Amino acid sequence: MRQSKLVSRKHKEKPADATLASHVYLLRGGYMRLVANGIYSLLMPAKRIQHKIETIIREEMDKVDGQEVMMPVVLPRELWDESDRWDSVGPELLRFKDRTGHDMLLAMTHEEACTALARADVTSYRDYPFMLYQIQTKYRDEARSRGGLMRAREFTMKDAYSFHTTKEDMDDYYLKVKDAYYRIFSRIGLPMVQAICADSGMMGGKETHEFHLLSDVGEDKIVVCDGCHTYYNSEIASAVYQYEPEDLLPLEKIATPNTKTIEDLVKLTGVAPQKMAKMVFYTTEKNETVAVIIRGDLEVNETKLGKLLGGCLFNFATDEEVYKVGAVPGYASGIGLTCKVYADKSVANAYNLICGANEEGFHLKNFNVSRDTPKAEIVDIATVQDGDICPQCGAKMHLARGIEVGHIFKLGDKYTKSMQMTYTDENGEDKTPLMACYGIGVGRSLASVIEMHHDDYGPIWPLSIAPWQVQINAMGLDKKAIKDTAEKLYADLTNAGIEVLYDDRNLSAGVQFAEADLTGIPLRLIVAPKAMAEGKIEYKVRGTDERGFIAVADVLTFVQNWISKEMEKYKS
Repeated sequence: MRQSKLVSRKHKEKPADATLASHVYLLRGGYMRLVANGIYSLLMPAKRIQHKIETIIREEMDKVDGQEVMMPVVLPRELWDESDRWDSVGPELLRFKDRTGHDMLLAMTHEEACTALARADVTSYRDYPFMLYQIQTKYRDEARSRGGLMRAREFTMKDAYSFHTTKEDMDDYYLKVKDAYYRIFSRIGLPMVQAICADSGMMGGKETHEFHLLSDVGEDKIVVCDGCHTYYNSEIASAVYQYEPEDLLPLEKIATPNTKTIEDLVKLTGVAPQKMAKMVFYTTEKNETVAVIIRGDLEVNETKLGKLLGGCLFNFATDEEVYKVGAVPGYASGIGLTCKVYADKSVANAYNLICGANEEGFHLKNFNVSRDTPKAEIVDIATVQDGDICPQCGAKMHLARGIEVGHIFKLGDKYTKSMQMTYTDENGEDKTPLMACYGIGVGRSLASVIEMHHDDYGPIWPLSIAPWQVQINAMGLDKKAIKDTAEKLYADLTNAGIEVLYDDRNLSAGVQFAEADLTGIPLRLIVAPKAMAEGKIEYKVRGTDERGFIAVADVLTFVQNWISKEMEKYKS
Protein backbone atom coordinates (compact mmCIF):
# COMPACT_ATOMS: atom_id res chain seq x y z
CA MET A 1 0.00 0.00 0.00
CA ARG A 2 1.30 3.44 -0.93
CA GLN A 3 0.75 5.87 1.90
CA SER A 4 -0.07 8.64 -0.57
CA LYS A 5 -3.22 6.67 -1.47
CA LEU A 6 -4.17 5.68 2.08
CA VAL A 7 -7.22 7.36 3.63
CA SER A 8 -5.95 7.47 7.21
CA ARG A 9 -5.10 10.95 8.42
CA LYS A 10 -2.85 11.23 11.47
CA HIS A 11 -3.35 13.86 14.19
CA LYS A 12 -0.71 15.41 16.43
CA GLU A 13 -3.00 16.44 19.25
CA LYS A 14 -4.61 14.14 21.77
CA PRO A 15 -8.43 14.08 21.48
CA ALA A 16 -9.96 16.02 24.36
CA ASP A 17 -12.37 13.30 25.49
CA ALA A 18 -9.98 10.33 25.18
CA THR A 19 -8.16 9.00 28.25
CA LEU A 20 -7.27 5.40 27.40
CA ALA A 21 -4.18 4.83 25.24
CA SER A 22 -6.21 2.73 22.83
CA HIS A 23 -8.82 5.44 22.39
CA VAL A 24 -6.16 8.11 21.88
CA TYR A 25 -4.07 6.19 19.35
CA LEU A 26 -7.00 4.75 17.39
CA LEU A 27 -8.17 8.32 16.77
CA ARG A 28 -4.76 9.98 16.37
CA GLY A 29 -3.39 7.18 14.21
CA GLY A 30 -6.21 7.23 11.67
CA TYR A 31 -7.72 3.87 12.61
CA MET A 32 -11.28 4.99 13.32
CA ARG A 33 -13.58 7.98 13.26
CA LEU A 34 -16.46 8.89 15.55
CA VAL A 35 -19.92 8.74 13.94
CA ALA A 36 -22.06 9.08 17.07
CA ASN A 37 -21.58 8.44 20.75
CA GLY A 38 -20.17 4.90 21.01
CA ILE A 39 -20.39 4.31 17.24
CA TYR A 40 -17.31 4.37 15.00
CA SER A 41 -16.27 3.83 11.40
CA LEU A 42 -13.09 1.80 10.95
CA LEU A 43 -10.51 2.88 8.38
CA MET A 44 -8.29 0.52 6.42
CA PRO A 45 -5.51 0.01 9.02
CA ALA A 46 -8.00 -0.98 11.72
CA LYS A 47 -9.98 -3.13 9.32
CA ARG A 48 -6.83 -5.04 8.37
CA ILE A 49 -6.04 -5.65 12.06
CA GLN A 50 -9.60 -6.74 12.75
CA HIS A 51 -9.52 -9.12 9.78
CA LYS A 52 -6.38 -10.79 11.15
CA ILE A 53 -7.93 -11.17 14.60
CA GLU A 54 -11.03 -12.69 13.03
CA THR A 55 -8.91 -15.09 10.97
CA ILE A 56 -7.16 -16.34 14.12
CA ILE A 57 -10.53 -16.74 15.85
CA ARG A 58 -11.91 -18.72 12.90
CA GLU A 59 -8.89 -21.00 12.81
CA GLU A 60 -9.22 -21.85 16.49
CA MET A 61 -13.00 -22.26 16.37
CA ASP A 62 -12.69 -24.57 13.38
CA LYS A 63 -10.15 -26.68 15.30
CA VAL A 64 -12.82 -27.47 17.89
CA ASP A 65 -15.33 -28.39 15.16
CA GLY A 66 -17.14 -25.09 15.05
CA GLN A 67 -19.39 -24.37 12.07
CA GLU A 68 -19.51 -20.75 10.98
CA VAL A 69 -22.98 -19.34 10.31
CA MET A 70 -24.46 -15.88 9.99
CA MET A 71 -27.56 -14.78 11.89
CA PRO A 72 -29.48 -11.50 11.48
CA VAL A 73 -28.73 -8.39 13.51
CA VAL A 74 -32.43 -7.47 13.40
CA LEU A 75 -34.67 -9.99 15.17
CA PRO A 76 -38.42 -10.19 15.83
CA ARG A 77 -39.79 -9.80 19.34
CA GLU A 78 -41.27 -13.31 19.31
CA LEU A 79 -37.90 -15.03 19.71
CA TRP A 80 -37.07 -12.97 22.80
CA ASP A 81 -40.58 -13.51 24.16
CA GLU A 82 -39.91 -17.25 24.06
CA SER A 83 -36.92 -16.83 26.37
CA ASP A 84 -38.66 -14.12 28.44
CA ARG A 85 -35.85 -11.67 27.76
CA TRP A 86 -37.95 -9.13 25.85
CA ASP A 87 -39.34 -7.93 29.18
CA SER A 88 -36.50 -8.88 31.54
CA VAL A 89 -33.65 -7.11 29.72
CA GLY A 90 -33.47 -3.38 30.35
CA PRO A 91 -33.13 -0.36 28.04
CA GLU A 92 -29.72 -1.53 26.78
CA LEU A 93 -31.73 -3.71 24.36
CA LEU A 94 -32.70 -1.42 21.48
CA ARG A 95 -36.32 -2.13 20.57
CA PHE A 96 -38.19 -0.58 17.66
CA LYS A 97 -41.15 -1.13 15.36
CA ASP A 98 -40.87 -1.85 11.67
CA ARG A 99 -43.08 -0.15 9.08
CA THR A 100 -45.93 -2.61 9.81
CA GLY A 101 -45.86 -1.83 13.52
CA HIS A 102 -44.20 -5.14 14.41
CA ASP A 103 -41.90 -5.17 17.47
CA MET A 104 -38.26 -5.76 16.51
CA LEU A 105 -34.86 -5.47 18.18
CA LEU A 106 -31.19 -5.03 17.40
CA ALA A 107 -29.48 -8.10 18.80
CA MET A 108 -26.74 -7.65 21.40
CA THR A 109 -26.45 -11.44 21.67
CA HIS A 110 -27.88 -14.36 19.70
CA GLU A 111 -28.88 -17.18 22.08
CA GLU A 112 -32.49 -17.07 20.91
CA ALA A 113 -31.62 -16.81 17.23
CA CYS A 114 -29.15 -19.71 17.40
CA THR A 115 -31.54 -21.93 19.36
CA ALA A 116 -34.27 -21.25 16.79
CA LEU A 117 -31.83 -22.00 13.98
CA ALA A 118 -30.63 -25.26 15.52
CA ARG A 119 -34.03 -26.61 16.55
CA ALA A 120 -35.26 -26.40 12.98
CA ASP A 121 -32.49 -28.63 11.63
CA VAL A 122 -31.30 -30.90 14.45
CA THR A 123 -33.79 -33.52 15.66
CA SER A 124 -31.81 -36.68 16.50
CA TYR A 125 -29.27 -37.53 19.20
CA ARG A 126 -27.02 -38.72 16.36
CA ASP A 127 -26.52 -35.06 15.34
CA TYR A 128 -25.05 -34.10 18.74
CA PRO A 129 -22.82 -32.48 19.87
CA PHE A 130 -22.32 -29.51 17.56
CA MET A 131 -21.27 -25.87 17.75
CA LEU A 132 -22.34 -22.95 15.60
CA TYR A 133 -20.48 -19.64 15.62
CA GLN A 134 -20.51 -16.30 13.85
CA ILE A 135 -18.56 -13.05 13.74
CA GLN A 136 -21.25 -10.43 13.66
CA THR A 137 -22.20 -6.85 14.42
CA LYS A 138 -23.95 -6.35 17.76
CA TYR A 139 -25.68 -3.37 19.28
CA ARG A 140 -26.00 -2.58 22.98
CA ASP A 141 -27.52 0.78 23.89
CA GLU A 142 -24.95 1.58 26.56
CA ALA A 143 -25.93 4.29 29.00
CA ARG A 144 -22.26 5.28 29.40
CA SER A 145 -20.38 4.33 26.25
CA ARG A 146 -16.76 5.41 26.66
CA GLY A 147 -13.16 4.47 25.98
CA GLY A 148 -13.54 4.16 22.22
CA LEU A 149 -13.83 0.48 21.28
CA MET A 150 -13.61 -0.57 24.93
CA ARG A 151 -17.27 0.21 25.55
CA ALA A 152 -18.96 0.99 22.28
CA ARG A 153 -22.65 0.75 21.47
CA GLU A 154 -22.08 -0.95 18.12
CA PHE A 155 -19.35 -3.57 18.13
CA THR A 156 -18.08 -6.71 16.43
CA MET A 157 -18.25 -9.94 18.37
CA LYS A 158 -17.54 -13.61 17.85
CA ASP A 159 -20.32 -15.56 19.51
CA ALA A 160 -20.56 -19.34 19.52
CA TYR A 161 -23.20 -21.77 20.80
CA SER A 162 -22.70 -25.46 21.50
CA PHE A 163 -25.43 -28.05 22.06
CA HIS A 164 -25.12 -31.32 23.99
CA THR A 165 -27.12 -34.32 25.17
CA THR A 166 -25.32 -34.72 28.52
CA LYS A 167 -23.80 -32.46 31.15
CA GLU A 168 -20.53 -34.40 30.93
CA ASP A 169 -20.28 -33.71 27.22
CA MET A 170 -21.04 -30.01 27.74
CA ASP A 171 -18.41 -29.80 30.50
CA ASP A 172 -15.76 -31.46 28.31
CA TYR A 173 -16.46 -29.22 25.34
CA TYR A 174 -16.52 -26.11 27.54
CA LEU A 175 -12.93 -26.87 28.55
CA LYS A 176 -11.91 -27.33 24.91
CA VAL A 177 -13.24 -23.88 24.03
CA LYS A 178 -11.63 -22.43 27.13
CA ASP A 179 -8.27 -23.76 25.91
CA ALA A 180 -8.99 -22.42 22.42
CA TYR A 181 -9.56 -18.97 23.93
CA TYR A 182 -6.15 -19.03 25.58
CA ARG A 183 -4.63 -19.87 22.19
CA ILE A 184 -6.55 -17.06 20.47
CA PHE A 185 -5.45 -14.41 22.93
CA SER A 186 -1.85 -15.63 22.89
CA ARG A 187 -1.78 -15.50 19.09
CA ILE A 188 -3.07 -11.92 18.93
CA GLY A 189 -0.48 -10.74 21.44
CA LEU A 190 -2.30 -11.12 24.77
CA PRO A 191 -0.78 -14.23 26.37
CA MET A 192 -1.33 -12.73 29.82
CA VAL A 193 -5.14 -13.00 29.63
CA GLN A 194 -6.65 -14.90 32.58
CA ALA A 195 -9.92 -16.81 32.84
CA ILE A 196 -11.74 -15.79 36.01
CA CYS A 197 -14.88 -17.07 37.72
CA ALA A 198 -17.68 -14.62 37.05
CA ASP A 199 -21.38 -13.80 37.28
CA SER A 200 -23.62 -14.93 34.43
CA GLY A 201 -25.81 -11.81 34.54
CA MET A 202 -28.61 -11.54 32.00
CA MET A 203 -27.25 -14.55 30.09
CA GLY A 204 -28.18 -17.05 32.80
CA GLY A 205 -26.54 -20.36 33.54
CA LYS A 206 -24.70 -21.66 36.58
CA GLU A 207 -21.05 -21.58 35.56
CA THR A 208 -19.25 -18.91 33.64
CA HIS A 209 -15.74 -17.57 33.09
CA GLU A 210 -14.65 -14.15 31.91
CA PHE A 211 -11.34 -13.70 30.13
CA HIS A 212 -9.61 -10.64 31.49
CA LEU A 213 -6.52 -8.74 30.56
CA LEU A 214 -5.25 -7.54 33.92
CA SER A 215 -4.65 -3.82 33.51
CA ASP A 216 -4.83 -0.72 35.66
CA VAL A 217 -7.16 0.85 33.09
CA GLY A 218 -9.66 -2.02 33.28
CA GLU A 219 -13.25 -1.32 34.32
CA ASP A 220 -13.77 -4.54 36.26
CA LYS A 221 -12.48 -5.30 39.74
CA ILE A 222 -10.73 -8.66 39.95
CA VAL A 223 -10.00 -10.55 43.15
CA VAL A 224 -6.74 -12.51 42.99
CA CYS A 225 -5.61 -15.06 45.57
CA ASP A 226 -1.91 -14.79 46.36
CA GLY A 227 -1.84 -18.45 47.40
CA CYS A 228 -3.77 -20.64 44.95
CA HIS A 229 -3.75 -17.93 42.21
CA THR A 230 -7.48 -18.21 41.67
CA TYR A 231 -9.15 -15.26 39.93
CA TYR A 232 -12.69 -14.02 40.57
CA ASN A 233 -14.77 -11.14 39.37
CA SER A 234 -15.48 -9.06 42.47
CA GLU A 235 -19.20 -9.46 41.72
CA ILE A 236 -19.05 -13.10 42.91
CA ALA A 237 -15.87 -13.29 45.02
CA SER A 238 -16.18 -14.49 48.59
CA ALA A 239 -13.93 -14.29 51.63
CA VAL A 240 -13.53 -16.09 54.93
CA TYR A 241 -14.03 -14.06 58.13
CA GLN A 242 -12.41 -15.61 61.19
CA TYR A 243 -12.96 -14.45 64.77
CA GLU A 244 -11.79 -15.64 68.15
CA PRO A 245 -14.80 -16.93 70.14
CA GLU A 246 -16.16 -14.63 72.84
CA ASP A 247 -18.84 -14.98 75.47
CA LEU A 248 -22.08 -13.37 74.33
CA LEU A 249 -22.44 -10.29 76.50
CA PRO A 250 -25.82 -8.67 77.29
CA LEU A 251 -27.08 -5.84 75.11
CA GLU A 252 -26.29 -2.39 76.47
CA LYS A 253 -27.73 0.89 75.21
CA ILE A 254 -25.28 3.75 74.81
CA ALA A 255 -25.93 7.40 73.99
CA THR A 256 -24.55 8.43 70.59
CA PRO A 257 -26.02 11.85 69.74
CA ASN A 258 -25.50 13.11 66.17
CA THR A 259 -23.73 9.89 65.21
CA LYS A 260 -25.38 8.49 62.10
CA THR A 261 -22.41 7.08 60.20
CA ILE A 262 -19.81 4.41 60.90
CA GLU A 263 -17.10 7.07 60.68
CA ASP A 264 -18.83 9.20 63.33
CA LEU A 265 -19.32 6.14 65.54
CA VAL A 266 -15.64 5.23 65.33
CA LYS A 267 -14.65 8.77 66.38
CA LEU A 268 -17.06 8.74 69.29
CA THR A 269 -16.37 5.27 70.68
CA GLY A 270 -12.83 4.54 69.52
CA VAL A 271 -14.05 1.10 68.39
CA ALA A 272 -12.84 -0.20 65.00
CA PRO A 273 -15.48 -0.55 62.24
CA GLN A 274 -14.74 -4.29 62.17
CA LYS A 275 -16.51 -4.48 65.53
CA MET A 276 -19.64 -2.77 64.23
CA ALA A 277 -22.72 -3.94 62.36
CA LYS A 278 -24.32 -1.52 59.93
CA MET A 279 -27.71 -1.69 58.28
CA VAL A 280 -28.48 -1.11 54.62
CA PHE A 281 -32.09 -1.00 53.38
CA TYR A 282 -33.36 -1.61 49.86
CA THR A 283 -36.82 -1.46 48.28
CA THR A 284 -37.58 -3.74 45.33
CA GLU A 285 -39.66 -3.08 42.24
CA LYS A 286 -42.43 -5.00 44.04
CA ASN A 287 -42.40 -2.34 46.79
CA GLU A 288 -40.94 -4.77 49.31
CA THR A 289 -38.27 -3.44 51.67
CA VAL A 290 -35.40 -5.71 52.72
CA ALA A 291 -32.67 -5.09 55.30
CA VAL A 292 -29.03 -6.18 55.17
CA ILE A 293 -26.77 -6.43 58.21
CA ILE A 294 -23.09 -6.24 57.30
CA ARG A 295 -19.81 -5.53 59.07
CA GLY A 296 -19.07 -1.85 59.48
CA ASP A 297 -16.04 -1.75 57.18
CA LEU A 298 -17.62 -3.75 54.34
CA GLU A 299 -19.94 -2.89 51.47
CA VAL A 300 -22.96 -4.76 50.13
CA ASN A 301 -22.30 -6.52 46.84
CA GLU A 302 -25.39 -5.60 44.86
CA THR A 303 -24.84 -8.35 42.28
CA LYS A 304 -25.09 -10.92 45.04
CA LEU A 305 -28.11 -9.11 46.47
CA GLY A 306 -29.79 -9.15 43.06
CA LYS A 307 -29.44 -12.93 42.94
CA LEU A 308 -30.92 -13.26 46.43
CA LEU A 309 -33.87 -11.21 45.24
CA GLY A 310 -34.39 -13.45 42.22
CA GLY A 311 -33.26 -10.86 39.69
CA CYS A 312 -35.74 -8.30 41.01
CA LEU A 313 -34.73 -4.66 40.49
CA PHE A 314 -34.11 -2.61 43.62
CA ASN A 315 -32.99 0.79 44.92
CA PHE A 316 -31.86 2.16 48.27
CA ALA A 317 -34.87 2.57 50.55
CA THR A 318 -36.03 6.05 51.45
CA ASP A 319 -36.11 7.23 55.06
CA GLU A 320 -39.90 6.87 55.01
CA GLU A 321 -39.59 3.24 53.87
CA VAL A 322 -37.03 2.56 56.61
CA TYR A 323 -39.36 3.95 59.28
CA LYS A 324 -42.23 1.78 58.00
CA VAL A 325 -40.35 -1.45 58.77
CA GLY A 326 -39.56 -0.37 62.34
CA ALA A 327 -36.08 1.10 61.95
CA VAL A 328 -34.65 4.58 62.47
CA PRO A 329 -32.36 5.91 59.71
CA GLY A 330 -28.84 6.41 60.99
CA TYR A 331 -29.56 4.41 64.15
CA ALA A 332 -31.00 1.22 62.65
CA SER A 333 -30.51 -2.34 63.82
CA GLY A 334 -31.93 -5.65 62.63
CA ILE A 335 -33.79 -6.22 65.89
CA GLY A 336 -37.60 -6.24 65.73
CA LEU A 337 -37.97 -5.34 62.05
CA THR A 338 -41.10 -6.23 60.10
CA CYS A 339 -39.24 -6.87 56.81
CA LYS A 340 -37.00 -9.61 55.46
CA VAL A 341 -33.55 -9.42 57.06
CA TYR A 342 -30.32 -10.78 55.53
CA ALA A 343 -27.17 -11.03 57.65
CA ASP A 344 -23.82 -11.28 55.92
CA LYS A 345 -21.54 -14.04 57.19
CA SER A 346 -19.05 -11.34 58.22
CA VAL A 347 -21.38 -10.43 61.10
CA ALA A 348 -22.95 -13.85 61.57
CA ASN A 349 -19.61 -15.19 62.83
CA ALA A 350 -18.63 -12.08 64.82
CA TYR A 351 -19.23 -11.38 68.48
CA ASN A 352 -20.42 -8.44 70.59
CA LEU A 353 -20.73 -5.78 67.92
CA ILE A 354 -22.00 -2.21 68.12
CA CYS A 355 -25.18 -1.60 66.14
CA GLY A 356 -28.05 0.87 66.05
CA ALA A 357 -30.77 0.84 68.72
CA ASN A 358 -33.65 1.86 66.41
CA GLU A 359 -33.88 4.96 68.56
CA GLU A 360 -32.67 8.44 67.65
CA GLY A 361 -29.33 9.20 69.33
CA PHE A 362 -28.65 5.70 70.66
CA HIS A 363 -26.72 2.55 69.71
CA LEU A 364 -26.39 -0.89 71.25
CA LYS A 365 -23.25 -2.66 72.43
CA ASN A 366 -22.80 -6.44 72.37
CA PHE A 367 -25.08 -7.20 69.42
CA ASN A 368 -24.93 -10.83 68.27
CA VAL A 369 -26.78 -12.00 65.17
CA SER A 370 -27.45 -15.55 66.38
CA ARG A 371 -29.06 -14.34 69.59
CA ASP A 372 -30.58 -10.99 68.69
CA THR A 373 -31.83 -11.55 65.12
CA PRO A 374 -32.40 -15.33 65.00
CA LYS A 375 -34.73 -15.08 61.99
CA ALA A 376 -32.14 -13.31 59.83
CA GLU A 377 -31.06 -15.34 56.81
CA ILE A 378 -27.28 -15.83 56.80
CA VAL A 379 -25.88 -15.05 53.36
CA ASP A 380 -22.68 -14.16 51.50
CA ILE A 381 -23.38 -10.63 50.39
CA ALA A 382 -20.21 -8.61 51.06
CA THR A 383 -17.80 -7.16 48.52
CA VAL A 384 -14.31 -8.60 48.97
CA GLN A 385 -11.57 -6.18 50.00
CA ASP A 386 -7.79 -6.12 49.73
CA GLY A 387 -6.26 -8.47 52.30
CA ASP A 388 -9.35 -10.64 52.81
CA ILE A 389 -8.82 -14.39 53.23
CA CYS A 390 -9.32 -16.83 50.33
CA PRO A 391 -11.99 -19.47 51.04
CA GLN A 392 -10.08 -22.00 48.94
CA CYS A 393 -6.60 -21.97 50.48
CA GLY A 394 -6.60 -19.50 53.36
CA ALA A 395 -4.09 -17.10 51.79
CA LYS A 396 -4.62 -13.37 51.46
CA MET A 397 -6.28 -11.92 48.39
CA HIS A 398 -5.67 -8.64 46.61
CA LEU A 399 -7.67 -6.51 44.19
CA ALA A 400 -6.67 -5.88 40.60
CA ARG A 401 -8.40 -4.42 37.56
CA GLY A 402 -9.19 -6.14 34.30
CA ILE A 403 -10.43 -5.58 30.77
CA GLU A 404 -12.98 -8.22 29.80
CA VAL A 405 -12.13 -9.53 26.32
CA GLY A 406 -14.13 -12.78 26.34
CA HIS A 407 -16.85 -14.58 28.24
CA ILE A 408 -18.04 -18.20 28.21
CA PHE A 409 -21.17 -19.63 29.86
CA LYS A 410 -22.69 -22.99 30.67
CA LEU A 411 -26.31 -22.13 29.96
CA GLY A 412 -27.78 -25.57 30.60
CA ASP A 413 -31.38 -25.72 29.40
CA LYS A 414 -32.22 -22.04 30.05
CA TYR A 415 -32.93 -21.36 26.37
CA THR A 416 -33.53 -24.82 24.92
CA LYS A 417 -36.27 -25.57 27.46
CA SER A 418 -38.09 -22.24 27.23
CA MET A 419 -37.86 -22.34 23.43
CA GLN A 420 -38.97 -26.00 23.29
CA MET A 421 -35.94 -27.33 21.46
CA THR A 422 -35.90 -31.13 21.63
CA TYR A 423 -34.20 -34.13 20.08
CA THR A 424 -35.17 -37.80 19.93
CA ASP A 425 -32.86 -40.02 21.98
CA GLU A 426 -31.83 -43.63 21.25
CA ASN A 427 -35.06 -44.86 22.91
CA GLY A 428 -37.28 -42.65 20.77
CA GLU A 429 -38.03 -40.23 23.62
CA ASP A 430 -38.01 -36.45 23.30
CA LYS A 431 -35.28 -34.80 25.36
CA THR A 432 -34.13 -31.21 25.90
CA PRO A 433 -30.51 -30.54 24.94
CA LEU A 434 -28.05 -28.56 27.04
CA MET A 435 -26.31 -25.47 25.73
CA ALA A 436 -23.22 -23.35 26.30
CA CYS A 437 -22.15 -20.09 24.70
CA TYR A 438 -18.82 -18.40 24.07
CA GLY A 439 -18.12 -14.75 23.18
CA ILE A 440 -15.09 -12.67 22.22
CA GLY A 441 -15.20 -8.93 21.66
CA VAL A 442 -13.20 -8.39 18.48
CA GLY A 443 -12.98 -4.60 18.71
CA ARG A 444 -12.29 -4.68 22.42
CA SER A 445 -9.51 -7.23 21.84
CA LEU A 446 -7.98 -4.90 19.26
CA ALA A 447 -8.08 -2.01 21.72
CA SER A 448 -6.70 -4.21 24.51
CA VAL A 449 -3.66 -5.05 22.42
CA ILE A 450 -2.84 -1.33 22.31
CA GLU A 451 -3.29 -1.03 26.08
CA MET A 452 -0.61 -3.70 26.55
CA HIS A 453 1.62 -2.81 23.59
CA HIS A 454 2.29 0.91 23.22
CA ASP A 455 4.77 3.62 24.13
CA ASP A 456 4.60 7.40 24.26
CA TYR A 457 4.57 7.58 20.46
CA GLY A 458 1.91 5.08 19.43
CA PRO A 459 0.88 1.42 19.30
CA ILE A 460 3.40 -1.41 18.91
CA TRP A 461 1.49 -4.06 16.97
CA PRO A 462 2.34 -7.74 17.38
CA LEU A 463 3.36 -9.08 13.98
CA SER A 464 0.46 -11.55 13.97
CA ILE A 465 -2.13 -8.78 13.70
CA ALA A 466 -0.16 -5.75 12.50
CA PRO A 467 -1.88 -3.81 9.70
CA TRP A 468 1.25 -4.33 7.59
CA GLN A 469 4.39 -6.31 8.34
CA VAL A 470 6.92 -3.82 6.99
CA GLN A 471 7.03 -0.06 6.50
CA ILE A 472 9.38 1.61 4.02
CA ASN A 473 10.43 5.18 4.79
CA ALA A 474 12.42 6.94 2.08
CA MET A 475 14.31 10.15 2.83
CA GLY A 476 14.70 12.38 -0.22
CA LEU A 477 12.51 10.84 -2.89
CA ASP A 478 13.49 13.69 -5.19
CA LYS A 479 16.85 11.90 -5.52
CA LYS A 480 16.75 9.25 -8.24
CA ALA A 481 18.89 6.67 -6.40
CA ILE A 482 16.68 6.90 -3.30
CA LYS A 483 13.45 6.67 -5.24
CA ASP A 484 14.62 3.80 -7.46
CA THR A 485 15.81 1.80 -4.44
CA ALA A 486 12.62 2.43 -2.46
CA GLU A 487 10.40 1.56 -5.42
CA LYS A 488 12.34 -1.65 -6.09
CA LEU A 489 12.19 -2.65 -2.41
CA TYR A 490 8.44 -2.07 -2.40
CA ALA A 491 7.96 -4.12 -5.56
CA ASP A 492 10.25 -6.98 -4.47
CA LEU A 493 8.73 -7.32 -1.01
CA THR A 494 5.18 -7.07 -2.30
CA ASN A 495 5.80 -9.65 -5.02
CA ALA A 496 7.21 -11.98 -2.34
CA GLY A 497 3.89 -11.84 -0.49
CA ILE A 498 5.08 -9.49 2.25
CA GLU A 499 2.64 -6.85 3.47
CA VAL A 500 4.24 -3.43 2.97
CA LEU A 501 3.22 0.15 3.66
CA TYR A 502 5.41 2.47 1.59
CA ASP A 503 5.58 6.12 2.58
CA ASP A 504 6.02 7.64 -0.87
CA ARG A 505 5.05 11.22 0.03
CA ASN A 506 8.56 12.79 0.16
CA LEU A 507 7.98 14.32 3.58
CA SER A 508 10.60 15.19 6.18
CA ALA A 509 12.11 12.45 8.31
CA GLY A 510 10.47 13.88 11.45
CA VAL A 511 6.98 13.76 9.99
CA GLN A 512 7.48 10.29 8.48
CA PHE A 513 8.84 8.77 11.67
CA ALA A 514 6.17 10.34 13.89
CA GLU A 515 3.44 8.97 11.64
CA ALA A 516 5.20 5.60 11.39
CA ASP A 517 5.15 5.36 15.19
CA LEU A 518 1.41 6.02 15.17
CA THR A 519 0.96 3.24 12.61
CA GLY A 520 3.02 0.88 14.76
CA ILE A 521 4.23 -1.49 12.03
CA PRO A 522 6.75 -3.97 13.52
CA LEU A 523 9.64 -3.64 11.01
CA ARG A 524 10.76 -0.36 9.49
CA LEU A 525 13.12 -0.07 6.50
CA ILE A 526 14.73 3.35 6.06
CA VAL A 527 16.18 4.36 2.71
CA ALA A 528 18.42 7.38 3.36
CA PRO A 529 21.31 9.02 1.48
CA LYS A 530 24.06 8.36 4.04
CA ALA A 531 23.50 4.58 4.25
CA MET A 532 22.76 4.35 0.54
CA ALA A 533 26.19 5.79 -0.20
CA GLU A 534 27.50 2.50 1.23
CA GLY A 535 24.90 0.37 -0.56
CA LYS A 536 22.89 -0.22 2.61
CA ILE A 537 19.57 0.60 4.19
CA GLU A 538 18.75 0.89 7.88
CA TYR A 539 16.23 -1.30 9.64
CA LYS A 540 14.52 -0.70 12.97
CA VAL A 541 12.19 -2.92 15.01
CA ARG A 542 9.30 -0.92 16.47
CA GLY A 543 9.24 -0.68 20.24
CA THR A 544 12.76 -2.08 20.76
CA ASP A 545 16.35 -0.93 20.58
CA GLU A 546 17.02 -3.37 17.75
CA ARG A 547 18.33 -1.64 14.64
CA GLY A 548 21.11 -2.04 12.11
CA PHE A 549 22.11 -1.88 8.45
CA ILE A 550 21.58 -4.36 5.63
CA ALA A 551 23.04 -4.50 2.15
CA VAL A 552 20.35 -3.57 -0.36
CA ALA A 553 20.78 -6.91 -2.13
CA ASP A 554 20.09 -8.80 1.12
CA VAL A 555 16.96 -6.96 2.24
CA LEU A 556 14.40 -9.46 0.92
CA THR A 557 16.13 -12.43 2.54
CA PHE A 558 16.56 -10.51 5.81
CA VAL A 559 12.89 -9.52 5.93
CA GLN A 560 11.66 -13.03 5.12
CA ASN A 561 13.86 -14.56 7.82
CA TRP A 562 12.88 -11.91 10.36
CA ILE A 563 9.15 -12.43 9.73
CA SER A 564 9.50 -16.22 9.89
CA LYS A 565 11.33 -16.06 13.21
CA GLU A 566 9.02 -13.46 14.72
CA MET A 567 5.86 -15.37 13.77
CA GLU A 568 7.05 -18.36 15.81
CA LYS A 569 5.95 -16.38 18.87
CA TYR A 570 2.35 -16.44 17.72
CA LYS A 571 1.88 -20.04 16.63
CA SER A 572 -1.09 -21.94 18.03
